[in-house]
Amino acid sequence: MEVNVHQWRGEQSFFHRLLQWLDILDPTTLLASNKEIENALTLLQGSLPSLKETVRDEKIKEALKLTLSSIHPDTADVLPTIFRASAFMPFATPLVVAMLLPHKGMKPAVFWQFLFQSYSAGYNLVHRNKTTCKDEKVPLKQVLLLFGAVTYTTCLGVFPQFVMHRYASNSPVMYTVFKKILPVPVLAFASALNVAIVRGFEFDKGIEVADINGNVVGVSQLAGTKAIKETALSRAVLVGATVTAPNILVSYLQRHIMTAFVFGLMVPIAFSLYPQTGKIKRSNLEPLIQSATTEEDLYYNRGL
Repeated sequence: MEVNVHQWRGEQSFFHRLLQWLDILDPTTLLASNKEIENALTLLQGSLPSLKETVRDEKIKEALKLTLSSIHPDTADVLPTIFRASAFMPFATPLVVAMLLPHKGMKPAVFWQFLFQSYSAGYNLVHRNKTTCKDEKVPLKQVLLLFGAVTYTTCLGVFPQFVMHRYASNSPVMYTVFKKILPVPVLAFASALNVAIVRGFEFDKGIEVADINGNVVGVSQLAGTKAIKETALSRAVLVGATVTAPNILVSYLQRHIMTAFVFGLMVPIAFSLYPQTGKIKRSNLEPLIQSATTEEDLYYNRGL
């Protein structure tokens, strides 16, 4: 389990995680080449014994930012550019804005919902916990899960608009419910469901848990379930808040401007809700893992 660079931030407070994410989400890191990213990882690996002390060094700071935004913590592989942490805001924001615009027909509504859910599914796939499948290619079952996630969440996401266009045109009450109220929980749930379906393997196969030094203790389905729940909740908060705020403040600002603003504001907040390196009590894990260590707290990569 490649805890290494990522594990030291697992004990940080929400405020410190938020400040760090504001730094990591810097879109200029997308300009870095794979070679620059690999060099940054090499520099950090050589500084790990004293990382907390040397983090004030500017070179270490830049290397840390570049690594956290561009490297998968389980495999140390460089992430595809469009799915790096710092790519989420510039790529997802226009999709969210287009998805939430008042469309005149169902075709554009389905199209933009499909694009957003497809990008989200790809992002969830790339950032999933890979401790039990480091050397595997994406299996057929994972492809089916990816396809199912996009299909189900797209249909779910456009459901309020479908009902509104088909049945609510002559009913002010139904129009208000399906235009203003229902999209908030529906889209929040769809985003959480996207995470849960794409990362369904972690429910079945579990994920590795390690001690504070990165030594793997075992593979836990309970830790996998906890990781998915935390990530799904953070994604639901992100999308739910983005849908809610423009409805409340639409009389003060144009809806699409407010949507972009709120989404950009919520990305670092949602990413900061839980540490990427999660912590779980030994007593909350399977008996086999409990008997394999005396450590009270174990750690796992939550994913993003």
